[in-house]
Amino acid sequence: MSDNPIVFIDSGVGGLPYLKMARENMPNENFVYVADNKNFPYGEKSTKELKKLIIDLIEKIIKKIDPKLVVIACNTASVVALSTLREKFGIPFVGVVPAIKPAGEYVVNGTIGLLATTKTVTDPYTDDLINQFASSCKVEKFAGIDLVDFVENKFLTSTEKEKMEVVFQASKYFENLKIDALVLGCTHFVYLKDYFKKSISKNVDIIDSVEGVCQQITRIINKETVKLDSSLIDISESNKTGLFYITGNQFVISKYQNFSKEFRLTWGGKL
Repeated sequence: MSDNPIVFIDSGVGGLPYLKMARENMPNENFVYVADNKNFPYGEKSTKELKKLIIDLIEKIIKKIDPKLVVIACNTASVVALSTLREKFGIPFVGVVPAIKPAGEYVVNGTIGLLATTKTVTDPYTDDLINQFASSCKVEKFAGIDLVDFVENKFLTSTEKEKMEVVFQASKYFENLKIDALVLGCTHFVYLKDYFKKSISKNVDIIDSVEGVCQQITRIINKETVKLDSSLIDISESNKTGLFYITGNQFVISKYQNFSKEFRLTWGGKL
C-alpha cells in the first residue's frame, strides 16, 4: 500500500487547496484528485441522494485507483456520508467539516459567522458541532450558494474587482452582525479567503479547515505506513505532481485543465 495514492474528492475544485497543502507536507506521497462534476453541486442535493452518489463514486475509485486513504474534501459530503463510508469500506477516510471547534476556542462568549452551503447550514450535524464546541457563542449562518458556482466556473478568469464584488453580500451580512470570527464552511470558499479578509473588519478572524485536515491526513499516513529508507523513495517530478480526474460529460475541458495546471496536477481526463 505504500505506493498507493491518497485520493481527494469533491463535486468540483473545492478540495484542491487541501491537496496542495497535503502534498507540501508529504512530498513523497502519490496524490489523485477527482472532481465529481457529474454531480455538481453537492450542496443542493437531498441527504439520501447525495449519500448514494458518494458511495457509488467511492466504489468506482477503489476499483480503478485503489487508494490507501480517501479525503472527502467537501463539508456537505462529509456531513452526510462520512460515517457510512467508514462503516462500508476497509480504508481510512478523512472528512472536512466546518471549523467550529477552532472558532469556538478562538471566540469566547462572542459571535461566530458560518458561511456554508444550504445543506451544511441546515444539517443537524452542524448544530451538534456548535453545541459541542461553541455552546458559549452565538453562531450566525449564511448559505453562500452563488459563491460555489463562482469559484467553480469563474474564479480563474475573473478580475480582482469581480472577486471582491462576489463576496460583498456575505461580508456585509456578517459585518452588520458584528461577528468575531468567520468560518468558511465550504471548501470552495477557501479560494475567496483573502477577499473576505479585505472586505470585512480586520478584527474578524477568517477560519478554515485546511491545516487541521492536512494534519489529520499526515497522522493517519504516518501511523499506517511503514517508513522507508529515504534513499529508496522515488521523489521524481511525476510522483510529486499527481493526477486530476473528472466525472461526467457536461464540462468545459479547458477550464478544468487550467485548474489542473494551476495546482501542478497532470490531467488524467474522465474517470
